[in-house]
Amino acid sequence: MEKNRRIYLTGFMTSGKSTIGPILSNVLGWDFYDLDKVIEQKEKMTVVEIFETKGEQYFRKLEETMLKALSVDENLVVSLGGGTIDNTENLKLIKDNGILIYLKVSPDVLYKRLRNKIDRPLFKDLVLGEKSEAEFVKRISDILEKRETNYKMADLEINTDETRVGYTVDNLAKKIMNLINGKNSN
Repeated sequence: MEKNRRIYLTGFMTSGKSTIGPILSNVLGWDFYDLDKVIEQKEKMTVVEIFETKGEQYFRKLEETMLKALSVDENLVVSLGGGTIDNTENLKLIKDNGILIYLKVSPDVLYKRLRNKIDRPLFKDLVLGEKSEAEFVKRISDILEKRETNYKMADLEINTDETRVGYTVDNLAKKIMNLINGKNSN
């Protein structure tokens, strides 16, 4: 099995994994899987409902099981959940079997993308509680800080702040493809 036949997209929620992933897989002619959507289909519940009714630990175990099942195939792009690589076994599996790409976004941009979303378990209480921007950004920053060590384990890092020059989803997908191809030609 070739490591470069599997691409895993990681990053904070709303970093663009589920948006860029299908475009990248289409350009490559590969299959695309959104790990959260795979779990939702299996459980017939949303991620929020799973967190609320069965707990985060149950969800994380499911996430690990589904990741292992997907990772036996080749020619695939997988959008990981924001916390998937917090699990050291998941991170090892990904690093051993594929290319990990970190889609990085600043806390301020993440706030703008998350401030009205109630479908994100870690932020639903802030949205519904109409908390301040400062409280919201602090929670984002705290979570990013905890995950940063694992995010830095990625083979490639791509900034997906839309304030960047030339930011389009198509351009980002092409940039990733070019970086991967360059990386594989070494």
